[in-house]
Amino acid sequence: MILKGRGLSKGTGEANLIVSSEPVSFLGGVDAKSGRIIDERSDVFGESIAGKVFAFPSGKGSTVGSYVLYGLVINDCAPVAILNERSEVVVTVGVIISGIPLVDCLDLSLLRTGDMVEVNGDEGSVNVEGVEEVHVVTSFLENEGKILLLKRSELVGTYQGMWAGISGYLEKGDEAVERAVIEIEEEVGISSPRLLKEGKPVSSRDENTLWVVHPFLFHVDSPKVKLDWEHKEHKWIPQSQIPEFETVPRLIKAFEAVVQGLRHEDGER
Repeated sequence: MILKGRGLSKGTGEANLIVSSEPVSFLGGVDAKSGRIIDERSDVFGESIAGKVFAFPSGKGSTVGSYVLYGLVINDCAPVAILNERSEVVVTVGVIISGIPLVDCLDLSLLRTGDMVEVNGDEGSVNVEGVEEVHVVTSFLENEGKILLLKRSELVGTYQGMWAGISGYLEKGDEAVERAVIEIEEEVGISSPRLLKEGKPVSSRDENTLWVVHPFLFHVDSPKVKLDWEHKEHKWIPQSQIPEFETVPRLIKAFEAVVQGLRHEDGER
């Protein structure tokens, strides 16, 4: 899979990845002589970032941290590249004076420690080897202010027993909205739903698969559904109750992508 972000420091690098879920202070958090993480509160305490691609949300702490990064280069124990969700001045200055590629504006939840990645700071891209990108549509149906959730059967290939919208694979050449309408008719027996909104794609990673979900919100005139073999149960619920269900990954994010800015009959957004 290829992730697109923002290149803040030019250059390229390829290595295995170390991912921290917490902001990093290079001053007091990283040993400039060895590249080892010495902050005992860090979730990667004891790991060495020397010769690795280091991913973390953002930097923190004193501007002296920029010179710690430069010291890592002098001592030949620097990371080959850095990835951030949102970089700030300490890290940005440090990598520029040190010649370390940096890409930010990335969703780090899609990365795993141990991934082999190619970082291109010129293009702002990260290529993660061995991860397949699969595109799917997921549709939410609305009727009288309530949203339809479906419980996946044991006959489907993924996420059995979890609650979801109406989903289907998006094949090459498919128009996403057309595929969404086809899946709605096949899975719940409803034809001619009225499209309310198409949301921006939401990504979720499951081992070596990157699911790219194209979300839609449709209005239907009747709550009557006819389930096919892919689902064994359904519920019409207020949108506020979605977090109470065990859903497929990032279903709430997909739903938020199609309801932002819309006003519903129950007064919620």
